Formats: sequence, C-alpha cells, structure tokens
Amino acid sequence: MTDITSSVPNEDLPIKPDANKRAVKIYTRYERFWHWSQALLIFILAFSGFNLHGTLSVVPFPLAVMVHTYAAILLLILWLFTTFWNFTTGQWRHYLPQNKGLFAVIKFYAFGIITGAPHPYSKTLNRKQNALQSLAYLTFMVIIGPALWLSGIAYLLYGLWETIQNGQQIFTLVAFVHTAAAFAMITFVVIHVYMTTTGKTLFHYIRTMITGYEKIELTPAEEAYLEEQQPNLLKDKKS
Repeated sequence: MTDITSSVPNEDLPIKPDANKRAVKIYTRYERFWHWSQALLIFILAFSGFNLHGTLSVVPFPLAVMVHTYAAILLLILWLFTTFWNFTTGQWRHYLPQNKGLFAVIKFYAFGIITGAPHPYSKTLNRKQNALQSLAYLTFMVIIGPALWLSGIAYLLYGLWETIQNGQQIFTLVAFVHTAAAFAMITFVVIHVYMTTTGKTLFHYIRTMITGYEKIELTPAEEAYLEEQQPNLLKDKKS
C-alpha cells in the first residue's frame, strides 16, 4: 500500500490561510482495521485480566486464562504486522514527536477547550497527528506496548524458567510490570476515548475513523496532485 504523503509534491510548502479544505481519505482501510481490531482486543484483554485478578468474577478462571492468552497472541501479531506496515508505507512519519505546537495543544486541552477557544492545530496531508498525539502514540508504541508483550511472554513461558535462581522473585517483578503496563494501557484508552468526544461533534472523530475521511487544508499543489493521481481519495466539493 502506497503512502500518499510521500508522493505529494511540495510537502514542506506552508499552508496558506486561504488554502482549500477538502474531505480527504487520510486513514487507509488497514489503519481503520488495525484501530478497531486493536480496540476490541484491548477490551477483551482488560475484561479477562480483571477476571484473572479477581476484580471481576464473570467468567471462570480457566476460561479467562484461555481468552486472555489467545487475545494477547492476536494483539501481538497485529502489532508486529502493523509495525512492519508503518515502516514499509512511510506512515511512521506521522508518529514522530515534535516540539512545535506542543505547549499550545497542551494549553488548549487544559484550559482552551473549557473556554471555547479554537483548536491550535489543523490536520494536514503530511501530518495527521498534533504534537501531543504523536508523543502519546509514540509512548504507547515504544514503552507501554513492549513492556506489555515482553512481560506477557515471560509470564506465559514461566514454566520454562521457573527453576532458575531467584525465579520466584523475577516472576513477581514480571507480574508487577505486566499489571502496571496494563493499567497504563487502560489509562491511555480511557483518555483516548474521551478525546474522541472533543471534535466538532460528539461523534466527529469516531465517524472519521470509520469512513477514513477528514476535512483538511490542502495547498493548491496537493489538491492538484490528488485530483490527477488519486481522485478516489477526495470527496466532491461542497458548496
């Protein structure tokens, strides 16, 4: 799958105030599949995990173990494939953190959103995420995710290393890391779900992640390129 942002000319050209706003399919079919599949698997893992810890007692312990294990394996496969996909398509560029605009976005979510201030960031064809989103997603992919699956694999394979020296102490540490990372992921998801409600309408961002289309500003060069090379990514202009 081709990354359209790597093909559009003049990607460093600044967006002008009078630039065109068009509905562009900025989220590919795979991105949407990955997003919703990951959300479902994380929910299943959280639900079965709470049953394993005794916080919930909705399903029997053996069933919770089986569901948790298989969901974790599927999520790990999804992460590995998605990491490969991000690097081969160039989508990884959208997740690179940047300082520009970071404090403006933080200020907006801390105070501006309450007072009705306009959002300081507008999505572009070459930058889907604002600085705070990029930092949050990078933390999720580089710290929380690896901590979860490394500790989870160690937990799953405990029978192979339980006899090593200090094996019980190491197991306790592994369990703690896995639980802490799981709560960090749940926190991330809760904040993420809340942030989806801060769009133009309550379901604006959710609809975007379902359809893939978002209204963004395009330079004349970007619009001309899409009209000629990839018109299927554009919706018709609205009056």
